[in-house]
Amino acid sequence: MANASRFQFIKSQHVPTLTVLQAAIEDFSYDRHAHDEYAFGVTLAGRQDFFSGGQFHRSPPGNVILFNPEEVHDGQPGGERALDYLMVYTHPEQVKPLFADALGREHSADFRSNQTLIQDVQLRDAILELARLVTSQAGSCIDQENALYRVIERTVQLGGIAQPNQLISRPDALLGLAKEYIHAHLETDMSLDDICQAAHLSKYHFLRLFRQYYGITPHQYVINCRINAARSALERGASLNEVALRFGFADLSHFNRRFKRIYGMTPHQYQCDIARSPSELKNRT
Repeated sequence: MANASRFQFIKSQHVPTLTVLQAAIEDFSYDRHAHDEYAFGVTLAGRQDFFSGGQFHRSPPGNVILFNPEEVHDGQPGGERALDYLMVYTHPEQVKPLFADALGREHSADFRSNQTLIQDVQLRDAILELARLVTSQAGSCIDQENALYRVIERTVQLGGIAQPNQLISRPDALLGLAKEYIHAHLETDMSLDDICQAAHLSKYHFLRLFRQYYGITPHQYVINCRINAARSALERGASLNEVALRFGFADLSHFNRRFKRIYGMTPHQYQCDIARSPSELKNRT
C-alpha cells in the first residue's frame, strides 16, 4: 500500500533559515522531538493532536500552533478526517532583531511565547500569508521579511517572556552545560557519563532532571540534535553516506529510519525537496 501521507519542505529564496512545511497526514505519527527553530503552524483541515509542554492538545481547523525553539512535541492526526496543515520554521538568530523591535528593546533576550495552541485570526492570517509568499515564490525579499515581522509582532502582542540571560536557575544552568556539551560533540561517540560530568551531576540526578525539564531522555535528545544537524548538512549539499557516518548512525538505513520519524520523509527525499523550486514542488504528485 502506498504511503497516504505527504510532506513538502520549501525554503525561502530570499530569507535565510525560513522554511515552510506543507503536510497531509493520514497514517503517520511523529516521534517526540524538538527543532532549533521557532515553528508557527496552522491546522488547515482535520484535527492535529499533539503533546507539548506537559499537556495533550487538540487543534481543529483554523487554530495556530506555536513551538518555541527546543520545545519537545510530537504529532498525529486526530478524529476520522485526514490532517492537513502547514508550518513555518525560522531560526532564533534570524528573528531576534524582529523580536527586539516588537518588544521596543534594542537588545532583546530570547523570547518565548507562553501559548502553544492559539485561536487568533490575525496571527493565523499572518502565518498563511508568509507561507504563501514562500511557497509561491512571490514578492521580493523585503516583502517576505515584512510578512515574517507581522508574525513576530503579533506573537509578541499575544504574550510571552523575554528571558534575560542572567536570570537562570541552577537546574537550568547545569542542564545548559549538558546541552552545550552535547552540541559540541555531535560527531563523537559521547557517553552518558561524559554528559553527566559536563553537567556536574550524578547519573541518577541528571536522568531525572533532564526528563523532568525536557520531556525526553538524554538519548532521545542526542538523536534529535544529530538529526537536526544532519538536516542542515543535507541542505548544504553533503552526501547521505557522509552525513550518516559523521553523526554516528550505524548505516544509511538507520539514518533513514531516525530521520523519517521526525521529518516524515527520508533524508534523500528531504534533500530533493530543498533542491526543488516552489513551482516544481507544486507539480509533484
